[in-house]
Amino acid sequence: MSEGIRTALFGGTFDPLHNGHLAIAQSVIEQGLADELWLLITPCNPWKVNRQLLDDRLRYEMASQAVKDLPHVCASDYEFNLPKPSYTANTLRHLSADYPDREFLLVIGADNWVRFNNWKEADYIQGNYRTIVYPRQDCPITDVPQCVTILDCPMVNVSSTQIRNLVKEGKPIDEFVPAAVARTIKNLNLYL
Repeated sequence: MSEGIRTALFGGTFDPLHNGHLAIAQSVIEQGLADELWLLITPCNPWKVNRQLLDDRLRYEMASQAVKDLPHVCASDYEFNLPKPSYTANTLRHLSADYPDREFLLVIGADNWVRFNNWKEADYIQGNYRTIVYPRQDCPITDVPQCVTILDCPMVNVSSTQIRNLVKEGKPIDEFVPAAVARTIKNLNLYL
């Protein structure tokens, strides 16, 4: 693990990005666990290969607009140029080679931590990168090795699936998503 700018990588489809994602990103920065955080927009999550996603660029633009005023947080389209599906170990190797001045940390939810041993090259990831795990409802975090930090952050009970369903039902989503995301969804008639 190199010493340098500590860059936390919070990957996901962000379809759409919501306030729970922002709370996690802000907590990582505010608690000094990283110098910066990249929302790594994935074009194809190996766990969601059969799911229809919004266009990659549109998800990236929505996330970029949502975090433009958040200090030390940005959206990244880095994985758009990597082979699909987007395996974390592969992404980390490429990032470490392209940005040798950075120490990359992985930010994942407790739901992913529970099945982390099923990830492609889990041992490689755990042996080379520190991990920050954020709590998820009804998902206890156990067997935590030294390279893992449990994030102390508010648990925002919202999911992207829930937001998409609310939009389909014609219900308001303003309390669950950043204003820029709500505006884009409304203006482009997304998720209908």
